[in-house]
Amino acid sequence: MEASSAIEIAKQTLFSGGLILAIGTVTGFVAQKCKIPDVAVFLIVGIAIGPQALGLINIKADSALYQIILLFGASYILFDGGASLRFNILKRVWITIVVISTVGVLITGAVTGFAAHVVLGLPWIVALLLGAALASTDPATLVPIFRQIRIRDRVAQTVMSESAFNDAMGAIVTFGVLAVAMGSGEFSLTASAVDLFKQAFVGIIAGAALGYLAALLIAHERWAFLSEYAPVVTLVAVIGAYFAADGLQASGFMAVFVFGIMIGNKESFGFKMLPGEAQQLDDYVMTTAFIVRLFIFILLGSQVDFHLMSQYWLGGVIVVAVLMLVARPLTVFLCALPDRRAKWTFNEMLFMCWTRETGVIPAALAGLLLGMKAPGASVIASVTFIAILMTILIQAPTTKWLGRKLGLLEEM
Repeated sequence: MEASSAIEIAKQTLFSGGLILAIGTVTGFVAQKCKIPDVAVFLIVGIAIGPQALGLINIKADSALYQIILLFGASYILFDGGASLRFNILKRVWITIVVISTVGVLITGAVTGFAAHVVLGLPWIVALLLGAALASTDPATLVPIFRQIRIRDRVAQTVMSESAFNDAMGAIVTFGVLAVAMGSGEFSLTASAVDLFKQAFVGIIAGAALGYLAALLIAHERWAFLSEYAPVVTLVAVIGAYFAADGLQASGFMAVFVFGIMIGNKESFGFKMLPGEAQQLDDYVMTTAFIVRLFIFILLGSQVDFHLMSQYWLGGVIVVAVLMLVARPLTVFLCALPDRRAKWTFNEMLFMCWTRETGVIPAALAGLLLGMKAPGASVIASVTFIAILMTILIQAPTTKWLGRKLGLLEEM
């Protein structure tokens, strides 16, 4: 009986996976022809085939399968994003990246929390918890967008780097506020700063070490005995980088992002792959990133709970509008304008104000708060779903149009 039940579960899981893959492939083709970022279309399709609509798939958010897809998918997309960055550009904008990924999260969280307190009438501590959960941007959304739309390099790489680095800061602030909200401790600025530094430092070291080792094995003139297996090496190393950092209580996402940077800049260390091998690796990464992207966003769309959203939809829309139109611009100008080295133009900063999609990371934090029965968890989850829909469906499709209007679009 148990074996039969297991086989049925396996069949249902395989069917759901095949259906998502088939629908996602067609959806990706349509998005390409319409010249819009596919993540927005994947999200809509996920809502349509999820349990709230057609009911074709029903993979629970707390299931092992969903968590595996989310964890691996976000890690691989971050690796892909890191591989597209270049040292010579990062050297010019690193100050902005550091400030906007740390201080910027606090500014965004505080402004959004204030709006939630005023609009939704939430207690201050719950409002700040909501602001903290929404404060980090989403690399799983932003990396694919900038892979499909060619925006001026330093702008795209700054936004992608910010989204990779600010997830640790967002999580630290969220759980710091949660400790106060649940009466289990007091928020310590010093302890949080030390924890953030540790997560960042260890994550960077783990990612850099594994990235250098992988580059050595696939691109070194003498030691590249695994060059023919470069796709498999990168796949193993992405998983290894995440768990190496996670095991050291550091940011696994930061580790895989840095790993990607090392692979993408392997020529800087004197490593160079043969043209055919390099093309094989690029094709593999592009295909794999597309597959994990369609799974992540179709499943994310299928998790949208309209019943939960309906309880706070009007106030939620207003709070998210403040997040998009007030908190984000304030964060960008306060964090980027003082960076004299980068010499940001007004158009560049204006574009960065519009690119702050909410997605996988805030959704995961909201899910954790629901599971822990945190104060105000239902309203936080409701507003998070609204933020995901509004930012991805409004900001993502208009990225190319805005880039062209501001003179930042580079034709491919």
